Amino acid sequence: MKVLEIQGITKQFGDFKAVDNIDFSIDEGKIFGLLGPNGAGKTTTIRMIMNIIAPDDGQILILGNQNEGIAIDNIGYLPEERGMYRKMKVKDVLLFLSALRSMDKKSATEQIDFWLDKVGLAEWKNKKVEELSKGMQQKIQFIGTVIHKPKLLILDEPFGGLDPINQNLIKDLMLELRDMGTTIIFSTHVMESAEKLCDEIFLINKGKKVLYGNLNDIKHSFGLQNIVIKYDGNGDFLKLSRNIKKCNNYGNTAEIQLEKDADAQELLREAIKECKIQKFEIVEPSLHEIFIESVSENNEEGEGNE
Repeated sequence: MKVLEIQGITKQFGDFKAVDNIDFSIDEGKIFGLLGPNGAGKTTTIRMIMNIIAPDDGQILILGNQNEGIAIDNIGYLPEERGMYRKMKVKDVLLFLSALRSMDKKSATEQIDFWLDKVGLAEWKNKKVEELSKGMQQKIQFIGTVIHKPKLLILDEPFGGLDPINQNLIKDLMLELRDMGTTIIFSTHVMESAEKLCDEIFLINKGKKVLYGNLNDIKHSFGLQNIVIKYDGNGDFLKLSRNIKKCNNYGNTAEIQLEKDADAQELLREAIKECKIQKFEIVEPSLHEIFIESVSENNEEGEGNE
């Protein structure tokens, strides 16, 4: 089932086109990466999905329906910019947020107790929000986002400001919700997290689609042109080899992107002549590399068309 369908949406502010005729859809129970550099159009797209602003063209379907009320009741949204009612007690904030989602008090109270216990904050239920640490407040806001069991969950930089333990907690909750059938839009700048969690991605830059599809398929389309090499000795061959397009050298370990028609075995022979090889591995490109290369090429094409 298609939980979300984006059909040719465009949004312009004056002379600036923030989103330019983009299309994508997301199936039930998927984690979908909405990726792009700052100013790419991610936030504008999210605001249109949330019906905070309307697209100039195109349409957005939530569970096949355009009805605003149905859409909002089925969405949970955790914005990058966090905000809580600091003088209110934790339980009262969560009751207020649940009421906005048309939950009755009994069901809301049961869910509040369930989630506070799940994130380790049950004893803070009657404390004021201002008494909680920043990380605790973020977990409370996460509860407020999922308490009404949304079909579509939009998380904008959900790990921002969290320590590694709480990042792992939120990650586990995301996977648990996905396995229960929740569809998640994960908007982030952290490519390592997106690579580990996302089934599909949509990369947007300057308001336009750059990449869209299954993450594994996208990786395969970029080819196995990457080498990780660990060596002892002289690494000058890394600067001289005609087989190397790009190289990140860390002293005795290097991450290499080969030229399009390069021969990995030839590079290995070059390396053996100069140093002792401890590791030579052909690997698929990381999402970070794909992101950098795709956005850079898109920027160059844009400059050429101006």
